Amino acid sequence: MPPNAGPSAAGPASDHAVYGITVAAELSGAPTQSLRLWERHGLLAPARTDGGTRRYSADDVARIGRIVALVASGVNIAGIGRILELEDDNSALRSAADRRNRPK
Repeated sequence: MPPNAGPSAAGPASDHAVYGITVAAELSGAPTQSLRLWERHGLLAPARTDGGTRRYSADDVARIGRIVALVASGVNIAGIGRILELEDDNSALRSAADRRNRPK
């Protein structure tokens, strides 16, 4: 993702889904059809409105940026899925370790 792309620090919380698919695509530099494809393959899980419209959070946009980088590196969809799964697991383990190591 370009350095100036993405939501501003003063914007909504990173997990608050506010961006439509077109805005998420513009922020991440990925075509809207790619976002739909990646969702079908389980790489993305955007929130949905009551009417079924996709809504992306800043976290989703960051994940899209990561997917774009992996695609550019030549990684296939299955490989991207595995990499993202391992990164998510690593993040969860790091958070658990941080909580355990906090002074009581």
